[in-house]
Amino acid sequence: MQPQHSKIVRTIAHHVAFWTALCAAGALGVYTDRVQLGREAIYALILREWWVGHIPVMALSSALSLALVRRPALFVERRTTLRVYAGIVLLFLPLEWWFLACADVLLRGEVLTLASGWREFTQMGKMTWFGETAWTTGTFIAMVAIGNHREARARSEAFAKAQAENLNLHLALEQQRMLALRAQLEPHFIFNALNAISALVRAGDKADALAGIGRLSDLLRYALSATQREQATIDEELGFIRDYLALQRLRYGERLRIRIDGDDERVRRGECPPLLLQPLIENALRHDLDCHDGAGDIRLSFERSADELLIRVMNPVSAYSSPNPGTGLGLANTRARLALANPRATLRTEQQGSHFLAEISLPLALRD
Repeated sequence: MQPQHSKIVRTIAHHVAFWTALCAAGALGVYTDRVQLGREAIYALILREWWVGHIPVMALSSALSLALVRRPALFVERRTTLRVYAGIVLLFLPLEWWFLACADVLLRGEVLTLASGWREFTQMGKMTWFGETAWTTGTFIAMVAIGNHREARARSEAFAKAQAENLNLHLALEQQRMLALRAQLEPHFIFNALNAISALVRAGDKADALAGIGRLSDLLRYALSATQREQATIDEELGFIRDYLALQRLRYGERLRIRIDGDDERVRRGECPPLLLQPLIENALRHDLDCHDGAGDIRLSFERSADELLIRVMNPVSAYSSPNPGTGLGLANTRARLALANPRATLRTEQQGSHFLAEISLPLALRD
C-alpha cells in the first residue's frame, strides 16, 4: 500500500474508532435507562442503531480531517470556514437526513423503496432533525478547532525555527568576528611591534617608544571593542588603519608608502563592518614590502555613488611568493563577514597587469 493511501486509511480508521467508542458509551446509557424502566433492551441492537445513525458524521469528520491534511490552513480564514459550513448545511444535511430515513426502514426489517424512504423522511420528527444538525455542527466546529490548533502550532514551530536560524546566523557572525580579530591581531605583528618599541627604548628614543606604545594600546582597544559592534564608520576605520600603519612603520621605516584617495567627509560618514580595511592593508603589505627591499606602492581609494561605496586596495604583484604568508584568513574572513553583514556587499579580487586589486562594494549608509 502506498504511503498516501495508508495515511488515508489510518485517518478514516481513527475516526471510525472514535465514533464507535462514542456510540458504545451512548448505547450503554440507553440500555441502562431501559433496564431501569423495565423495558426490553438488547445492547447489541441499540449499539447497531447508534452506530448506523452516526455513519454520516463519521464520513464528515474523516473528510474534513483529510482536507485539513492537504490544506492545513483551510479553516483559518473566516470566509472560507463559513462557505464550507454553508455547503454542509445545504448539501450534506439533507443527504444525512435521507440516509437516516432509509436506515430506519432497513433496521425495522422492511423493504426499502423510494416510497418507503420518502415516507420515513417526511415523518422524521423535528427533534431528530435538530439532533442531527447539532451533531453535524458540533463535528464541524471540532474540526475547525483542530485545524486552527494545527495552524497555530505550525506557526509556532516556524517561528521557533526562524529564531533558531537567526541565532545560528548571529553565532556564525560572532565566529567570523573572532576569526577576523585573530587575523587582524596576528601574534607576529604584535611581537614585531613590541620588538620595535623595545629597540627604540634601548636606543634612548623614548618619545617614539612612548608614541608606539600609545598607538598599540589604541589599536588593541579599538580592535577589541569592534567585536561588540555591528557597524563602524569609515572615519573610525581610517583612524585604526593610521595607528596600524604607524606601528608597521616601526618595522618598515620609510619604505612603507601608502596613498589614500577619495576619503571626503561624506565617505568618512559611511558605515561598514568594523575591522574591514585592515585585512586588505595587511594583505597588500605582505605581498608588497615583504617581497622586496624597495619602497612600497600601496593605494587605498574610495569611490561613492548615490547608493554604493567602492573601496579599493591595490598593491604591486611580485614574482616571488611572500616570505610572510600569515594565516591566510584575511581575505576569506572579510568575504564571509561581508556576506553575513549584508547580502549586497561583495569582495572582488583580481590581478590587473602588475598590480593586485581587492575591491569591496558596500551599500552606502551614512551615520548622522
